[in-house]
Amino acid sequence: MSAAKITVLIDGPNLYAATKVLGFDIDYKRLLKEFGDRGVLVRALYYTAVMEDQEYSSIRPLVDWLDYNGYTVITKGTKEFVNDLGRRKVKGNMAVEIAVDAMELAERVDEMILLSGDGGFRCLVEAVQRRGVRVTVVSTIASRPPMVADELRRQADVFIDLVELRSRIGRDPLPVPREGDESRS
Repeated sequence: MSAAKITVLIDGPNLYAATKVLGFDIDYKRLLKEFGDRGVLVRALYYTAVMEDQEYSSIRPLVDWLDYNGYTVITKGTKEFVNDLGRRKVKGNMAVEIAVDAMELAERVDEMILLSGDGGFRCLVEAVQRRGVRVTVVSTIASRPPMVADELRRQADVFIDLVELRSRIGRDPLPVPREGDESRS
């Protein structure tokens, strides 16, 4: 039997929020290896909104690195608006882009791995499953409140908590020099 064809869809802001609550950073090279080891990785997609009018965006180095290291990066500019209370808000939801790509890729893969806890994706997961694709959702229930919507977790064929993956996809903490460790020349 041939290896399963897999695609990975990453809701960047959602994954970032979940790992921040859990207190670790993702090592995206390890993440690619973790899911690539489960079959033939057809595509790994990372979705995020970027503020186009800023000279420098804190997400830019990550987006550039991902783009050169095996990920397809999908970005769109954020929209600024003033809400009913007169507060300036920034909007940059990537749900439609994720849904369109998921439906297109469903014809070419056996398993889809969605790194998001957004309950809005429940009906997308159901639609992909109807096409015969197994769906794994990766998020966390370890936070209070949980970062994954209950309906999304229940719809998935498999749910993996980020806490379980931390040792395999987490970035190693930078070593903190202890006093007296500095080298003397």
